[in-house]
Amino acid sequence: MTTRRTNPKVDEFIGKSKKWKKEYEKLRELVLEFDLTEEYKWMHPCYTLQNKNILLIHGFKEYCAILFIKGSLMKDAHGILIQQTEKVQAGRQIRFSNAQEITAKESILKAYIQEAIGIEKSGLQVEFKKHEEYDIPEELQNKFDEIPALKPAFEALTPGRQRAYLFYFSAPKQSKTRVSRVEKYMQQILNGKGLND
Repeated sequence: MTTRRTNPKVDEFIGKSKKWKKEYEKLRELVLEFDLTEEYKWMHPCYTLQNKNILLIHGFKEYCAILFIKGSLMKDAHGILIQQTEKVQAGRQIRFSNAQEITAKESILKAYIQEAIGIEKSGLQVEFKKHEEYDIPEELQNKFDEIPALKPAFEALTPGRQRAYLFYFSAPKQSKTRVSRVEKYMQQILNGKGLND
């Protein structure tokens, strides 16, 4: 391990880890070779450069991963970056199921970390989709047509509230579930409230 200062909260996080302990230790050791500050954010090790988030180390049931905060801007020369879900616009992961995979990709990981640091230093920003660019589910559009006051009430909501509703209404596969969700939240929209207000 390098002489760089480690964060006691990350020590605790790794110490308590049951599933990915060896992998977390290996990833941490690799990341600490760079001039990044080790912090603990969102209940995971987070590495920053001048208070800007560069990457996280996190784990799930089937894999652990490095999540590059601005991964969508990276070149991904080896085709290993993964977009978690279609809603994730900026972050990209590299996933691992064991410590040997990390060791095998060590030089590639170092190059990707260096690239992520370079992106932050250059000041590049991710261009996020505007809320107007999201599709309006047919079931919501039908209610807009049916109830004239609903569309202006929806458009008066903040962009974040509109986006939350669009994601929530679009998520179910069955139309009847989408209809049910729209009907359940119509009054809340008319009252100028967001999904979680």
